[in-house]
Amino acid sequence: MDEQQAWEAVTELTPAFLKEIDVLYSSAMREICTKLENLRYEFEYNKAHNPIRHITHRLKKPDSILNKMVRKELPPDPEVIREKITDIGGVRVICSYIDDIYAIAEMLKRQDDIVVMREKDYIKNPKPNGYRSYHLTVGIPVFFSEETRIIPVEIQMRTLAMDFWASLEHPIRYKNKGEVPASTRERLTAIAQTIYDADIEMQQIYNEIRALPKE
Repeated sequence: MDEQQAWEAVTELTPAFLKEIDVLYSSAMREICTKLENLRYEFEYNKAHNPIRHITHRLKKPDSILNKMVRKELPPDPEVIREKITDIGGVRVICSYIDDIYAIAEMLKRQDDIVVMREKDYIKNPKPNGYRSYHLTVGIPVFFSEETRIIPVEIQMRTLAMDFWASLEHPIRYKNKGEVPASTRERLTAIAQTIYDADIEMQQIYNEIRALPKE
């Protein structure tokens, strides 16, 4: 299936498919966001430290779904797309410290109704461009009037510093017209390493402060 065929197929599916995508994945993201908000609420009122700073979510745009269909050579079938493209619904969690990310990931994985589908630790194993984040793809049950559907949602967890870099690097690398010079790519990767080093330092400082005797 070439790109033109994919466009034509998606055009035929658009009215029903996009509506179904919106209902399924918006519902699944709300379920995940509720779980995270419940954790944040508990930490805010019952704990000394709240590891969750911000929670956002996004539904993958139709052209992004199409591009992934073409890259993966997927047929224009909604069931196949739901099975093979697991990041249509995405939730992003911004944490203060690296340890917070792993703590939240473990809390989510312990919940009985969450099925872990995939884990990618780009913090310990960053991408070649320097990108760091923790990706957890989960299946979450969504209860509708006549059935229960297990819908995949990708949860990305980053520190504030990692999110700063990723939010600026992406439009520079992918959305500007023309090829990004190699020297610029090297500078971006170097900045990512500097940010990671700062994250490690801030984590150590925080741990040291916590270990001080309480008055």
